[in-house]
Amino acid sequence: MTTVYSVDARIETPVRDTEVTDRVRDAVETLFPNAEFVSQPGKLVAETHTLDAFSDKLHEQEILDTARREFERNRTEGGFTFSLKKQAAFQGVINFAVGEADELGDIDVTVDVRSPSPEEYIDHLAPPTEDGTPIDPDRR
Repeated sequence: MTTVYSVDARIETPVRDTEVTDRVRDAVETLFPNAEFVSQPGKLVAETHTLDAFSDKLHEQEILDTARREFERNRTEGGFTFSLKKQAAFQGVINFAVGEADELGDIDVTVDVRSPSPEEYIDHLAPPTEDGTPIDPDRR
């Protein structure tokens, strides 16, 4: 049986005077290709209802454990938040931001999970691993 995920993700990043808005948009689209954008003064805001392409990148970069730690560390009542380094996103690379924001600002993502649950959605995005390999959900 296929699980249907119902999520809303809001992606927000500042656009500094020294940056070109379209370039910042391209960086965000590299990680979130399904995002729909709204330009606001001084920032770029986007929304998406799927993080599957982001999950694919987590698998490609083999950073599932790091992603799970970030998602769990930043759990909210109905989802989770995380921040990404904007400079890495320009290169199409996921790099979680921790601590002080970079000079250009970070890409902040808020994920609200309506169904099934935040825990199950985190397992979908970044499944638990054993020796770096995702564990088959039937084995858990």
